[in-house]
Amino acid sequence: MDPDRRPAPTDPRMRGFRSRWTVEDLIEAIDARVAPVGVEAVALADAAGRVLAGDVVAGVDVPPFDRAAMDGYALRGEETFGSDAANPALFRLVGRARPGRMHAGAVGPGEAVEVATGAPMPPGADAVAPVETAWMSGDRVEVVEPVPPGRHVSRRGEDVCRGDRVFTSGRVLRPQDLGMLSALGLREVRATRRPAVAIVVAGDELLPAGTPGEGHRIGDMNSVMLAARVARDGGLAGVVGPLPDARDRLRAALADAASRADMILVSGGSSTGPEDHAPGLLAELGTLVAHGVALRPASPSGFGTIGPVPVVLLPGNPVSCLCAYDFFGGRAVRGLGARPTRWGYRPSRMALASKVASALGRVDYVRVRRLDGGVAPIAAGGASILSSVTRADGFLVVPADSEGYPTGAEVKVWWYDDVYES
Repeated sequence: MDPDRRPAPTDPRMRGFRSRWTVEDLIEAIDARVAPVGVEAVALADAAGRVLAGDVVAGVDVPPFDRAAMDGYALRGEETFGSDAANPALFRLVGRARPGRMHAGAVGPGEAVEVATGAPMPPGADAVAPVETAWMSGDRVEVVEPVPPGRHVSRRGEDVCRGDRVFTSGRVLRPQDLGMLSALGLREVRATRRPAVAIVVAGDELLPAGTPGEGHRIGDMNSVMLAARVARDGGLAGVVGPLPDARDRLRAALADAASRADMILVSGGSSTGPEDHAPGLLAELGTLVAHGVALRPASPSGFGTIGPVPVVLLPGNPVSCLCAYDFFGGRAVRGLGARPTRWGYRPSRMALASKVASALGRVDYVRVRRLDGGVAPIAAGGASILSSVTRADGFLVVPADSEGYPTGAEVKVWWYDDVYES
């Protein structure tokens, strides 16, 4: 980070942005102030999607015994050598074994035990002749194909051996992982706690989410979008507001959120207008680390802390809000939850169907739609045009040292609908 950077002004209203942070510097500032929030015990049934807070080492073998891998007959494999339809190997049936029920006794020379898949192998037997290769009449079993020792037998510990490190700390548990944890006999795991994220929404013009516009007011769009993003990134969202642009009300809400939550997202009131109280209040209650970033369409973004609680200031315009969350808010949520801080979207490289222009010195977040064999930027009139995102399939990022891309250029596109499970 630039060592000469001055702290953000304590109250930037009506002053404008005299300078702007780079995206990279702001990300560095966030990373320096975000750490995992803590650890809790989580029941196995609730552990999918949670982040392990420690290695998992097997205390048992999986499977814990030798078992049949086919329906058939457990026997001594070497006694089947040379068998065929004209000269079958003959065995006497001495019992049966089923999953959870073992044959009482051992298998001796010339003997066989009927087994079902998953049944414990009887002592003395080392192979299973599949039912397709055998014929039974009374207690007589004829095997018409050789079955070498070890064939169709699942050995004790062949999946996991006692003492193996099965999962490492930081793994985001998938549904199949829960099956393995169950096989290891674990009823709960230690996982990083999900960060509690307060979403504070401010604006005199806002009605509650889901309310149609009325007069000069509109329904809040940002809270529901942000709550869904927070949940995707492993956090637990709680919405406060929408609040009026009243300094005392917003101050009380921020102070209360800082006492209850692990992180605060402020939607609206983050710029330099006369009713943009959030930056000054953040400086008053804690530290306003950064305000204003060289990013389009989210330049009024900011960041600071109230005590140990990170606070990300997001613009009120919906597209700017989502852009700022993707760059800064989501990164902080994932860091608090010990998840990878990378974006939650999967990228691929695509050809541009039309050019993208940008300005040197700023990062551009460009919404695109998929075309046959490529992508095209979506023309939008401003950061309040949310349909530019709902119509988009993804976005590309133009770095600050580029003036854009020409038609036909291959670019990295991040897809909204293709997300990492992390």
